[in-house]
Amino acid sequence: MATSTSRTPTTRSPTLASLGGLLDGLDQADPPVPAERRVLAALGPKMLDLAAKRACGVHPYPVTPEHTWRAREALGEEPLVPPEQTVILCAGADAAREIGTDWLRRYLALPNYANNLLRLGFSPEDLALVSDRLFDAVIAWGDEAAIRRRLDEHRAAGADHIRIQVLTADPNAFPRQQWRRLAAALG
Repeated sequence: MATSTSRTPTTRSPTLASLGGLLDGLDQADPPVPAERRVLAALGPKMLDLAAKRACGVHPYPVTPEHTWRAREALGEEPLVPPEQTVILCAGADAAREIGTDWLRRYLALPNYANNLLRLGFSPEDLALVSDRLFDAVIAWGDEAAIRRRLDEHRAAGADHIRIQVLTADPNAFPRQQWRRLAAALG
């Protein structure tokens, strides 16, 4: 299980056609980059289909265990499905929402992430308000046991492994303490 620090969303995501063109370029490169050495950041059904045909897996983010299941179904048993799970080690919902709501709101402003969550059954109102239901589905929060339960849900849905992104009250802080707590608890 890998970890990462907090990321800021990009302002533009590739279209299916532009990603297909990029993959064509990798096929034609000297030397070419074979499909078995590619993992795509795919969310929607068409991108998952492209990944199934032209890569060895997908790295979806920020997603729910249901999306992990959908990705596994789309790709089959062999390709890699390593989703990234955002986590907040905290004592309660209020603390989690204080840390994570604005972070999540930035992603919800981007069409690829918003559309993915709409496909998963969230409403436009869930996205506009960053509803508790949406927040709790995308961000795992609580103690180490709560985080483990969410990771187990991704594994049960077909994840090969899960990257963990830790959010803290200070978005510029390196979450060394939280990583240590999680490492001890997750083994």
